[in-house]
Amino acid sequence: MSYIGSKPANKPVVASDLDPTVITGQTALATSPADTDEFLISDAGVLKRLDASLIGGGKIGQVISATKTDTFTASSLSGAAAIDITGLSVAITPSATSSKILIIYNVHGSNATAARQSSFGIRLVRGSTDISKADAAGSRQRVTATQSIRSQDDVNQMSGLAGNFLDSPSSTSATTYKIQLININDSSVNMHINRTDGNADDANVRPLATSNITVMEVLA
Repeated sequence: MSYIGSKPANKPVVASDLDPTVITGQTALATSPADTDEFLISDAGVLKRLDASLIGGGKIGQVISATKTDTFTASSLSGAAAIDITGLSVAITPSATSSKILIIYNVHGSNATAARQSSFGIRLVRGSTDISKADAAGSRQRVTATQSIRSQDDVNQMSGLAGNFLDSPSSTSATTYKIQLININDSSVNMHINRTDGNADDANVRPLATSNITVMEVLA
């Protein structure tokens, strides 16, 4: 480009040089910005380019929860067997394959054995895949968590399990997370959720409880 006289000195564009009404009436984004999208920001009056990939990392995109207030019983559940707990499952559709899913659970359960021990275990499952379990070691069961209580009165005992797990489903499809009840005893027993094995109405013992599962999408 040619100039008449001296060439003007280079001058960076600052925020005050822009008409703040220039975006009025422009098409708005209908979805979240892609990582390759770029923004102009003012840094102490100097305009700088900012990639969308640097914005919003680690924020919660959505939260879905299910709370079970009724009871559930798996009658004569065989040793090492697992069963879905009705009402303790949630479905979430991640907005990006880079998102992680934080699962938080709180489960109350019981059973009764001849050894006066109330015990139960749970598995955390994505679809049909166990996603939080111990490393393999011989023929031992691999569970997400387990709890046992020994007492002189097994039918009135109930224990709780609470924890969390950060999953990477790498998908934008609807994904179901659920809690399975698993028998960690050698023999078949009745397994219960939100109640004791002895379920007679009593104001002082044999309480009822609630269980829940919550999933949160953590943006990359």
